[in-house]
Amino acid sequence: MKIIQYTDIMPVLFDSGLAKGIAGRVVIGKNDGANNFCMRIFEVSPAGNSPRHSHDWEHEIFIHSGAGEVYNNGNWTPVTAGSVVFIPGGEEHQIRNAGKELLVFACLVPSKAPEL
Repeated sequence: MKIIQYTDIMPVLFDSGLAKGIAGRVVIGKNDGANNFCMRIFEVSPAGNSPRHSHDWEHEIFIHSGAGEVYNNGNWTPVTAGSVVFIPGGEEHQIRNAGKELLVFACLVPSKAPEL
């Protein structure tokens, strides 16, 4: 069993041309013996965004706090604390912070996906 505060994990920072203002942490992964899934926590700064991308694996997202938008099929859909997002494999997507506070979300991916 593992019980931690996610902020105890050192973040990987993403702030390049495609990703802006993101801190990502692998909170449960292969190093913990998790053979089926990886749980990551992302913090997106105000005006920050993930890159627009797609990949073969699905993932599930739970919005913990903040306000953001999720891109899918040419549309942006608002999300707030408590929103749940399912992204099937192969679907182009992007997440951006649409508020003035950190957008914090948990993201689950299968073990075949890169942890970060």
